[in-house]
Amino acid sequence: MVGDSLEGLLRELAPQALGAVARRTTDFGAAEDAVQEALLAAATQWPREGIPGNPRGWLVTVASRRLVEQWRRDSARRSREHLAHPDEDHRAAGAEQDDSLELLLLCCHPALTPPSQVALTLRAVGGLTTAEIARGLLVPEATVAQRISRAKAAIRRAGARFVLPVATDLPGRVEAVAAVLYLVFTEGHAASSGTAVTRVDLTAEAIRLTRMLVARATHASALEPVRGEVQGLLALMLLTGARRPARVAPDGSLVPLDRQDRTTWDRGLIDEGIALVTGALARERLGPYQLQAAIAAVHAEAATAADTDWPQVLALYDLLLTTAPGPMVTLSRVVAVAMAHDPATGLLELDLVADDPVLVDHHRTHAVRAHLLERSGDLTAAVVEYLTASRGTRSEPERRYLEARAAALIG
Repeated sequence: MVGDSLEGLLRELAPQALGAVARRTTDFGAAEDAVQEALLAAATQWPREGIPGNPRGWLVTVASRRLVEQWRRDSARRSREHLAHPDEDHRAAGAEQDDSLELLLLCCHPALTPPSQVALTLRAVGGLTTAEIARGLLVPEATVAQRISRAKAAIRRAGARFVLPVATDLPGRVEAVAAVLYLVFTEGHAASSGTAVTRVDLTAEAIRLTRMLVARATHASALEPVRGEVQGLLALMLLTGARRPARVAPDGSLVPLDRQDRTTWDRGLIDEGIALVTGALARERLGPYQLQAAIAAVHAEAATAADTDWPQVLALYDLLLTTAPGPMVTLSRVVAVAMAHDPATGLLELDLVADDPVLVDHHRTHAVRAHLLERSGDLTAAVVEYLTASRGTRSEPERRYLEARAAALIG
């Protein structure tokens, strides 16, 4: 347990230390490397010597010393040594400043690709190791290391500074941060590949970082244009994450929404999420995260699947399709149409949109069609669609669920 608590402390302190060190140098890559060395030193020394009174200051001090040592070895950088002289009492200058927003913005710099933004955010702000990120994203560790290395190089080439953008650019940059955190949460909540239904480390990290973003947006006047959407994003994560205990059966298989035991949903997260989205919808400009959160709230408020207010869900999807159109929104709206009216109407809607290049052969299109065919009574066609969908997914639990649905109809 001591090891787990120390690991949690280091993960919490890592972005704080990185922010303090990065603020004092223009080389983000060097700062990140120095903090990683300090974390390794802490993991070795603290179990033996005890946790220092100011652990964050200790990390900043050690990381700053690493920078000084590196700069002293490099004569071309010697003129910058004065930027990183730590105090010996572990109260490194500026160590207590909250740099969370600056770190998030830097990790989501527009010069980076989305995969690199995700990897760098999880590493620098989330405090995850390269191996942990690789496991969470189900990619080789070498791939994650390469993405992080390239991201640092791209930031260096772009001349990015560890400062907030001008006020007029800040909302746009925060929107990029929100998009990255949404990607992280989505991958954690519904793993796109592998043997697990969910990846709790990714969803927990996405929620933690989004809470940080909401805290900054709440008090920054420059972020007023995106405040509602940031709150909506957190609400969406909380309301969706509240279902996690019911989404996985004891044997590890996927449990769809309409068959979940709603008594196991986390009511604390649901209450917090509903309060957030209700406040955001009442005060802020409407946006896609708020609308998705509102849809999740309708599901959360239904005591049973049969109690779901599907006409309201459909109305919200209509708004979402206007605000942020996309193939998956279109497909979700088809389901809402079928539930608000009847399966035949849903199938007609699906026929109208199924030629979308993204949807035409997507496994979720086949899964939706199978579900609607089953509800309409065409079991033979439903079996074909379930099996076609099962061959298209890379998620093992989802594949097993779709095959089980087909088998149940055959039997």
